[in-house]
Amino acid sequence: MSDFREAIDEALNRVIDPEIKRPITELGMVRSVEVSDDGQVTVGVDLTTAGCPLKDTITKDVKQLVSEVEGVSAVLVNLGVMSEKQKKELREKLTGHTERDIPFTKPDSLTRVFAITSGKGGVGKSSVTANLAAAMAKQGLKVGVVDADIYGFSIPRMLGVDDPAQQIDSMIIPPVAHDVKVMSIGMFVPDGTPVVWRGPMLHRALRQFLADVYWGDLDALLLDLPPGTGDVAISIAQLLPNAEIVVVTTPQVAAAEVAERAGSIATQTKQKVVGVIENMSYLQQEDGSKLELFGSGGGQQVSDRLSEMLEYKVPLLAQIPIDMSLREGSDGGNPVVLQGGEAAMQLEAVAAALTKRARGLQGRNLGVSPL
Repeated sequence: MSDFREAIDEALNRVIDPEIKRPITELGMVRSVEVSDDGQVTVGVDLTTAGCPLKDTITKDVKQLVSEVEGVSAVLVNLGVMSEKQKKELREKLTGHTERDIPFTKPDSLTRVFAITSGKGGVGKSSVTANLAAAMAKQGLKVGVVDADIYGFSIPRMLGVDDPAQQIDSMIIPPVAHDVKVMSIGMFVPDGTPVVWRGPMLHRALRQFLADVYWGDLDALLLDLPPGTGDVAISIAQLLPNAEIVVVTTPQVAAAEVAERAGSIATQTKQKVVGVIENMSYLQQEDGSKLELFGSGGGQQVSDRLSEMLEYKVPLLAQIPIDMSLREGSDGGNPVVLQGGEAAMQLEAVAAALTKRARGLQGRNLGVSPL
């Protein structure tokens, strides 16, 4: 009988919480396991919240994996909700602390942080952010996105986020779409409701997105910043001084000139600008020619000017074509990098270029000690 019970426990160890990405046994979600003489197994599972949107997935996985154990005739799942004490213990287990810390600024953090910015709106910054995140996840990285464009949030739609964020004690669990963890103010306001906040409120919201959200061990965190160099850009520089800046522009000279200002903020914040992306570069014609609807040279101009201003090379990472699939994918929550095409190839190449540098060894336990 002990071997039978061990097999059931092993099956439960393979049930992974869809949002936290850890076994439900490790998270303390398995309240009880009862086995009857005829092989019926009843599993008590405590959810993190009563309205957990993924409770059906957890129930299905428990039934499927436990039913595969030889000798099990039926599986029943009794759902409950964690107590406040359990939630507090879970938060401490996941984060290792109770105070509000931003994990990405700690010396042992190995997460690359990219702030995607632009000088003006309408250049496709959010769609670029969503596709870079999906491309990085497709390449096997653990990725998170913060929709820092508080007034003009659009990342949840572009990544197809359907589930709300959940809360455990004072910790927020971000929903996952296309293997990307996502956090946006859009998850907390009713549809059509404007966000009317001054600078201090914006700063507080951004800090909460970074400190109170359980991101886990990320390889990359992308921030979709609002256009310009206002309150949010300043707050990000204060909260994440290690963030690397990616500037998005169009070929149009007027857009390029404004984009330079967004990149030049690095002269004051001491952050590094790692590259420029020129979006809407051209429309591919059937005869193979390129129709440059918005002119040409804007991305290279931004690259050259920032390189001169910052005194290090700021490369032009890509010239992304106008692609109907890119727009349709953004509207439908299905990023174009998951579909293919020229725009997808360009964005995947940028994602690979941004993350090709190995994560550093600073803060990592190398398993050695002095003699």
